[in-house]
Formats: sequence, structure tokens, C-alpha cells
Amino acid sequence: MKGEPAQTGWERYTQGPLLGLAVLFAVAYAVPVVKPDAGEQVRQLCLVVEWVVWGAFAVDYAVRLVRAPDRLVFVRSNPLALLALALPLVQPLRLLRLVATLLLVGQRARMASQVRLTTYVAGSVVGLLMFGSLAVLEVERGSPDGNIKNLGDAVWWSFTTMTTVGYGDHAPTTGLGRILAVGLMLSGIALLGVVTANIAAWFIARFERDDAEERRQTEAITALTAEVRALRAELAELRQAVAVPPPSADAPAASTSGQP
Repeated sequence: MKGEPAQTGWERYTQGPLLGLAVLFAVAYAVPVVKPDAGEQVRQLCLVVEWVVWGAFAVDYAVRLVRAPDRLVFVRSNPLALLALALPLVQPLRLLRLVATLLLVGQRARMASQVRLTTYVAGSVVGLLMFGSLAVLEVERGSPDGNIKNLGDAVWWSFTTMTTVGYGDHAPTTGLGRILAVGLMLSGIALLGVVTANIAAWFIARFERDDAEERRQTEAITALTAEVRALRAELAELRQAVAVPPPSADAPAASTSGQP
């Protein structure tokens, strides 16, 4: 749009493509986990896609930093984005690239004004369920004491963990798996709180609108009643002003003969 800041324009135009790349990353991350017997070429292709997506988000961060009016303020206001970009470089694990991409997608989704809270929460729930399932399956499948051995078990565990039900029929046994479980529990509680607060705010806003409408109608009725009373008073005054008083009974009758 004409006259908008350079940073805002860049974020608006790159929102869709970056979310599309995030979906591509999800596919590239899921294929080796769901199909562990996939060929080496498929694994290498997925690895390249993951790094390309991470690189695209890195370029996006750099461009936004350059276009920001105050670069220091931009860095301070986007610490998670900077951390997400640094995580895969510190330890190039696929799981860290997963966490980094989730953080980056969340940062860009929050910046987009057209993304509503409900859509964001629904997308977060689906994303956490999917990535939590894939991540725990990746780290738990090789554990000798683990009981999460296939995608169905992983999805069931993620769902019961996010909803804080915790049946206990499936549970992580590795340290990394338990860290994932803690993160998924906290995320589920946070999302449940957001949903509850959103519903409560909707009801409160609805009640406030109803109360305001009721007050408006009451004020209108009161004003109309006062106006009707004023009109009645004016009408009574007009009637008194134009009314002719009747002749008095003591007045002498008019002479018809002309005699005094």
C-alpha cells in the first residue's frame, strides 16, 4: 500500500509465501519419521528442504532488520525469532530445526493483522499435535523401554498430553521425550487458557452490547415520555387561550322592544 513503512510492506507480501514454505518444511520433516525405511536420496532431499526453509526465514529476518526504522528496537522486540534462527546453528539437530521453524511461523502469524485469534489458535493446536507426534516418535522409536513405536501411538499420546488427560498408556521414556512432553503440556494449558479467555471476552462483549442497547431504548422511551407530557401541557395552554367563557346567569336579558 502507498505510504506504508517498508518493513510493514515486506511483512504483508511475504506472509503467504513463508507460511507455504512452513507447510513444505512440515512435509519434509514428516517423511523420514513416518517412513524410516525411505531411501537415502529421499532423506537428503528432505534435509535440503528443511535447510532451505530455515534459510528463507533467515533472509526474511535480515530484510526486516534492514528495513526496520530502529534496528535495535526490532531486535529487542523479536527475541524469539533471533533465538529460532540461532538454534539450528548451535546444534544442527532436526528437532531443533523443528522448534525453530515453529517459533518463526508463530512470530510471523502474530504480526499478520489479518490472522484472527481463533484461526491462530486452531492452527497452533493442529501444528503442535502434528509436530509433537512426529518429534516424540522420532526420539522414542529407538528406545528399548519405549512404548511409542508408530504414528498412531504418537498422535494418541500427543492428544492426551495436550489436553492434560494423561491416560498413561503411552509415555516417553527418554530425557528428550520427557522434555517434549513438558513443552506439549504447557502449550496445551496455554492454548486452553487463550480459548477460554476468548470465549469469556466474547460473552462479556455481547452482554455489554445488550446492556448498551437496553440503556439506549430506556433513554429513548424516557425522552419520548417527557416530550409527550410537554406537548400535552402546550395543548392545554392553547385550549385555555382560545376558549370563550360562557355567559353569566346574572346578566340582564337583552330588551326586544327597544323600550328603556
